Amino acid sequence: MAGLAASFGSGAMTNTIADIKDADVILITGSNITENHPVISAVVKRAVKSGNTKLIVVDPRKITISVFAHKWLRQAPGTDVAWINGLMHLIIKEKLYDNRFVAERTEGFEALKTSVEPFTPDYVESVTGIFAGSIIETARLYACAKKASILYCMGITQHSSGTNNVKSLANLAMLCGNLGIKGGGVNPLRGQNNVQGACDMGGLPNVFSGYQPVISDAAIIKMESAWKVEGLSKKPGLTSTQMVPQAYDGKIKSLYVIGENPLVSDPDINHAKKCFEQLDFLVVQDIFLTETAKLADVVFPSLCFAEKEGTFTNTERRVQRVRKAVDGPGSAKPDWQIIANIASRMGYEMSYDFEEEIFREMAAITPSYSGITYDRIEKEGIHWPCSDVSHPGTPILHTQVFTRGKGLFHVVEFTSPAEKTDDQFPLVLTTGRVLYQYHTGTMTRKTEGLNIKASECFVEISLLDAKKAGLKNGMMVTITSRRGAITARVLISSKAVPGTIFIPFHFAEAAANILTNAALDPVAKIPEFKVCAVKIN
Repeated sequence: MAGLAASFGSGAMTNTIADIKDADVILITGSNITENHPVISAVVKRAVKSGNTKLIVVDPRKITISVFAHKWLRQAPGTDVAWINGLMHLIIKEKLYDNRFVAERTEGFEALKTSVEPFTPDYVESVTGIFAGSIIETARLYACAKKASILYCMGITQHSSGTNNVKSLANLAMLCGNLGIKGGGVNPLRGQNNVQGACDMGGLPNVFSGYQPVISDAAIIKMESAWKVEGLSKKPGLTSTQMVPQAYDGKIKSLYVIGENPLVSDPDINHAKKCFEQLDFLVVQDIFLTETAKLADVVFPSLCFAEKEGTFTNTERRVQRVRKAVDGPGSAKPDWQIIANIASRMGYEMSYDFEEEIFREMAAITPSYSGITYDRIEKEGIHWPCSDVSHPGTPILHTQVFTRGKGLFHVVEFTSPAEKTDDQFPLVLTTGRVLYQYHTGTMTRKTEGLNIKASECFVEISLLDAKKAGLKNGMMVTITSRRGAITARVLISSKAVPGTIFIPFHFAEAAANILTNAALDPVAKIPEFKVCAVKIN
């Protein structure tokens, strides 16, 4: 992973969205792309329909995009490392890997080779449920492509093994020489519209903007000079999933939540609510009174994307202008003005006059943005890294070398999900989104047309499991985990496979995250939203 830190560490695509059409093979895993990223799914479908591109889909559900797939593999939830290692086992055994790329641009191959030796097709079948023959056929299909693109999303990352899942996909791409080329790459699809920009600007606990480590002396000196301060801390901060439990323990007394609704989106909501109730002081800054905002001591009304100026950075690292289209309501202000006003009243003067002034500061201290200006992105965005004003931007990463020089293969061992089914909780629950609602429904659930299309929570279940439990389509049932219970309507669906149910997490009145497990990935601290044990009655 170290060799690819500039892209995978930030969750950015190595290639562009337009590049996808040039792939000979597209591997989609952990992404219900037609419902979560419909624009990108249209690119994929066009590529497949052209007859020039083969599609592999690996997903526990028979999602819509699998209709277009040449191979659909159904893995047991939480077993991604096993099937990815299984593909590499076969590719190495049959010498299908890119020997020149591996020799010239990578290191650690022998350790990788040894680590995947146990992952024979038969062993992978026993762990994942994927037929051994399908592993063999898929490995050959991916490895024999001249250009293969991997697309993934939160179905890969939201596991207690999420970091290892991403490392495994990076290993697979490097093994077959699919980095630094048009139509290739490892391409995570971001879950929200400017989450890439937020991370780029240091919205993570361990880095400044541009992923400059807070433990770096050089970065500290640079930021202290730019901000005219002394004594910046070199201690990394906490992730949100670490902060909330510490509120329960009394270690954190106050929280300032901006544009987030954790009392619907956090795992194990019953416990999360208890954590928030222990706070001495809660501030929420948002565009609507969310479930979290209703608990706040202070609520700052902010402007939405259409009511303000600035830039967004999308999933392909393209920095784009956002322009005000309408006036905001009442006394609502841009987020930056609220933050600047608070900082000034706390003793640090933030005296910006307009948004472009902030962007100039960002570009001055962020190497990957240093060549980007408002004038240059007036009509079309630029992909970072962009080192100076004459640089055209970088649509494809790693064309010559990786950040560390040579890409490093990682030995990744398979570990089981944090929670397993048993006689009391025999079904696996996985969660996600539907096309007509978005995230916690802060905006979409206030839209009449969307509520007509998707008005209430449901539990998607296979016909076999429904018959076993005596369930009928449309009836109301209770779904219970080791943490809580919700009520939802039964939807018997061909998307579901026996043993696994799906519930969307948009609906606060039947919040799927009451059920989910708060077990975290040890590195990224992401919760295991995609696997927990439940029962239905």
